[in-house]
Amino acid sequence: MKYNFIDLFAGAGGLSEGFIQAGFKPIAHVEIEKSACNTLKTRSAHHYLKSKNKYDIYISYLKGEISRSELYKNIPKNILSSVINLSISDENNQTIQAIIDKYLAKKEVDLIIGGPPCQAYSLVGRSRSKTNMEGDPRNFLFVQYAEYLKKYKPKMFVFENVLGLKSAKKGHYLAEMEKLFDKKGYQIKLFTLEAKKFGVLQNRKRVIILGWRKNIKFNVPNLEEILIENNYVVQDLLEDLPVIKSGGGNDKFLNYKSETTEYLKTHALRNGIDILTQHVARPHRDQDKEIYKIAVNKWSRKQERLNYNDLPARLKTHQNRTSFTDRFKVVAADLPYSQTVVAHISKDGHYYIHPDVKQNRSITVREAARLQSFPDDYYFEGEKEGANRTAAFKQIGNAVPPLMAKAIANKILIILDGK
Repeated sequence: MKYNFIDLFAGAGGLSEGFIQAGFKPIAHVEIEKSACNTLKTRSAHHYLKSKNKYDIYISYLKGEISRSELYKNIPKNILSSVINLSISDENNQTIQAIIDKYLAKKEVDLIIGGPPCQAYSLVGRSRSKTNMEGDPRNFLFVQYAEYLKKYKPKMFVFENVLGLKSAKKGHYLAEMEKLFDKKGYQIKLFTLEAKKFGVLQNRKRVIILGWRKNIKFNVPNLEEILIENNYVVQDLLEDLPVIKSGGGNDKFLNYKSETTEYLKTHALRNGIDILTQHVARPHRDQDKEIYKIAVNKWSRKQERLNYNDLPARLKTHQNRTSFTDRFKVVAADLPYSQTVVAHISKDGHYYIHPDVKQNRSITVREAARLQSFPDDYYFEGEKEGANRTAAFKQIGNAVPPLMAKAIANKILIILDGK
């Protein structure tokens, strides 16, 4: 039996992708950002064409032989319009739910997944806010989430957010969530998960709340006990990619440098295609490239991180010398996981320096996507047709790693099957 789900605050679809890979079927995705909605539509096109043995059309798109609008002409309108580009709010909920109801027909909803924007709970977000994010409307988006639980009464739900949710306002928001979900008829269990335990080569911690209807007895597993064996290092993610320098590369498309690695094959990241997209490096100033070289050499020789204060005076342009002293950081090839990929990568790449000193650049969109465990045939869109590196980086930084999502989905599959 194929269970269905609604994805709220869907972003670029990392959580959804994991559930689809596990065999779940999406009813609709709801997302406020236009560029992320285009990414969701393109991914929906991928899944549809693959299921209809028309994958060659999608390959033509990745090669740049057809445009996005030409790709979408091959996709049924109901699939594209199930990606709903609206904010989840009192103003829009009726409209959103009317669209969902059209695709739901008379079937029940098995699952609701998603996580509201995390800036309001993020430790970094709070540290940068003069008001500690007090009064930010994003603090209460869980109330909107609960309205969809009330309307559709799914058997279960998956609520994803940042670690700071547990401490935001001394746990007040989390306590309010528990009360509200209880009022809507759901028990919940909170888990703190580390992406690196799910085969993701990245140090990323997230809170996952599993909820289930109180009138259904489920044997809920401990998600924190999941451990996918990992004998790989970050180099296994980078090894087959062509060597490019600052400002180099192509959006569509490049050939791989070498055969796939065991890691990429095991976790289906390269997934059998030979079309490499979005391997484009942002251009850097000479001063930044000089700093990158110092950072990479320091790690290569002594496995030491660069402290900003240790740079020559002529290279130090930031006035803040006490915090963020690790603002220039190498994605170390010889470690089993990288630092957390966050949305700030869309602004600059200083915290994500490529470990090869000869390339002397920050990581590309494709490298960031691999660190998040997105497969190589996942294409990140902008608002308009054509490459948009900033939009792609932002979507990747905000995403849930699909490998982690798939492991969670497989556990939920067991619960729903009653095994």
